[in-house]
Amino acid sequence: MPASAPITQDVVTIARKLPETDRINLVGLTRPQLREALIAGGTPENKAKMRVDQIWQWIYQKGVREFDAMTNLGKTYRAELAERFTIEIPEVVSRQVSADGTRKYLVRIAGGHEVETVYIPEADRGTLCISSQVGCTLTCSFCHTGTQKLVRNLTAGEIVGQVMLARDDLGEWPEPGRNPKDETRLISNVVLMGMGEPLYNFESVRDAMRIVMDGEGISLSRRRITLSTSGIVPEIARTAEEIGCMLAVSFHATTDEVRDKLVPINRKYKIAELLDALRAYPKLSNSERITFEYVMLKDVNDTDADARRLVKLIQGIPAKINLIPFNEWPGAPYERSDWERIESFADIIYKAGYASPIRTPRGEDIMAACGQLKSATDRARKTRAEIAAEAGLNT
Repeated sequence: MPASAPITQDVVTIARKLPETDRINLVGLTRPQLREALIAGGTPENKAKMRVDQIWQWIYQKGVREFDAMTNLGKTYRAELAERFTIEIPEVVSRQVSADGTRKYLVRIAGGHEVETVYIPEADRGTLCISSQVGCTLTCSFCHTGTQKLVRNLTAGEIVGQVMLARDDLGEWPEPGRNPKDETRLISNVVLMGMGEPLYNFESVRDAMRIVMDGEGISLSRRRITLSTSGIVPEIARTAEEIGCMLAVSFHATTDEVRDKLVPINRKYKIAELLDALRAYPKLSNSERITFEYVMLKDVNDTDADARRLVKLIQGIPAKINLIPFNEWPGAPYERSDWERIESFADIIYKAGYASPIRTPRGEDIMAACGQLKSATDRARKTRAEIAAEAGLNT
């Protein structure tokens, strides 16, 4: 390996350096970024593509974290890589396991900030719910994460690193000498439904998902990845074109008046504008259908009239509606709809021709259910009255 070339500012920008070291972390770099970093570190250009392929497979296909274990690279080259680069993922601070098998990880990222990641095992799949931001800027009034102010966006490495640390914990990396395709996939699906609004951190989310979807690495199909947004309309078409994964939308109301209170971004992008963007998404991304997430809040959005309006609103959109019984958290200003009311709501939707599964709450005993995530970075609890006032529920 020849003497290293000066590392450009672009490479420093895309490859976050670890504290107290000059080594560049390779986790989270796209293939073009990895190639640039290796060339800047001294890899000859005519060998860079081959080296990218080799290192990529070691990191993302086999889960290797030490250059010394990359046995198809020469010893000298491995040593020089170790001097200039590192392979690091976020740290698991704690792991809680629910009575139903759900696992919640408290994950520490650069700067000492923390996010939460949840693994949900089911009979036919294993779903990993990952975060894209520390806290959230949207302050949806029914969501626990929304009570924690946005601290910062996660990097692509911190996003894909959540998948990697969960694979570590589950023992999912292939055994040496075995074809990864022969292994059981405990993580068969990834959902961007954890902390944060993914479309307010678009570039990092896009790059991380491209890594997760890469066929020579973690290799999850785009149809196995679902991005959930509260409705950032300008980024929806871009998501279709640059990621192409399945899309879910946190809908939760059938009138602008109610949605303005539940999902404040609706004050900027009204229901009609959001639905126009959603109608174009399946065609742009070649996705089968949109998932509408609808949290069931007692005496707020759960009437038969709401169900009928919902059916009328989504007419013409290939869709399914996930009904989510509200998962309570300390200080929440809402209550879960009665089960009979949820079933009546679901029946109206089903008879209109839409799938309307009622999501079974998972991990409630460890605060890992939908809408309950909140990191230990900011544990201050607002009172029920304060949250209600911010949502405009007292007016």
